[in-house]
Amino acid sequence: MTLVEGRPLGDEELVNLARSGDTSAYEELVQRYQSLAHRVAYIVTASAAEAEDAAQEAFVRAYYALPRFRQGGVFKPWLLKIVTNEALNRRRSQSRRSDLALKMERSDRRLGDAAPSPEASVLSVEQRSELMEAIGRLKEKDRLAITYRYFLELSEKEMATALGWTQGTVKSRLSRAMTRLRAELEEQA
Repeated sequence: MTLVEGRPLGDEELVNLARSGDTSAYEELVQRYQSLAHRVAYIVTASAAEAEDAAQEAFVRAYYALPRFRQGGVFKPWLLKIVTNEALNRRRSQSRRSDLALKMERSDRRLGDAAPSPEASVLSVEQRSELMEAIGRLKEKDRLAITYRYFLELSEKEMATALGWTQGTVKSRLSRAMTRLRAELEEQA
């Protein structure tokens, strides 16, 4: 990790170094966002192999696009937009639609939390499965809005940048997507 005055470099500093040819600075950005990029690509493609390829290609494209990156811009949503576009392109070129499947990590529990009862675990898995199936039945833009906001925990501003939408569009699409998701879940009940 590159340090300045005892602190790690921020994204803006790493981008500036990478622009000037410091490949180790870009490598640090890749390491910082690799997991997130893969998750975003997986949300779009629903394929681990396609997600891996899309994320890698997006990092390559982002590297070559660094000269066009707006000075003072925020790197994370800019990168996620490239990842999303690459994943969408791969998904379209394959012309296959799959249900959305997200791997929910069991390590989400905080250390020290008591393990859930077997009954609660089964119920939780069933509820998660129903939720993921309902999300998978939504239109692509609805899935993206919900997953970017609630699974990736992006702010509305970050979502707007990453998805190429205005903030007003993010708010309205997210609201409509949640309404449609509730309807999907009620149909299953």
